Amino acid sequence: MRFVVYFKPLSFLIQDCAMRRSYVRMKTEFRRYWKHYVFQSFLATLTLALVLVFLRLQNAVVVASIGATSFIIFAMPESITANPRNVIGGQLVGLISGSLCALIPQPAFIYSIIVYSLAVGISIFIMVVTDTEHPPASGTALGVAVTGFSWNVAVAVVTAVVVLSLVHHFFKSSIRDLV
Repeated sequence: MRFVVYFKPLSFLIQDCAMRRSYVRMKTEFRRYWKHYVFQSFLATLTLALVLVFLRLQNAVVVASIGATSFIIFAMPESITANPRNVIGGQLVGLISGSLCALIPQPAFIYSIIVYSLAVGISIFIMVVTDTEHPPASGTALGVAVTGFSWNVAVAVVTAVVVLSLVHHFFKSSIRDLV
């Protein structure tokens, strides 16, 4: 019992030291690359504002997925999931998976849960098989499965991912990984 009492404060001390090191590293990186942080956040804001012109807030679940995509593109531009093939391909897989699952009849709540889960599972499976992994695309699949397919959502998602991918392509030499 004494052993635990004496070493319990030590675990907090170790955790506190790790947090301090993390804070110091974060502060150092921010001082060094603050222009990148500001520029890339501004670029993400501007691009997303352009994209949101096409999306309606009634499609909030899909909007959230596009927001997650913009984070990956502007905060982690070197990530494989930020490549246009993954962004466009993954989001198309999510859109199609969600659309197909939205066609499945859902006479009771339990069926809805199964269908929504299936939309996510199918999107993950197809993205992995086709090598177009893009995590936010499973959110698109879920959002479309919940709200149902509409041409407005399809056009908005395609437009959004193409615009985001184009901005990523043209600014790739000016942006760096912030994570």
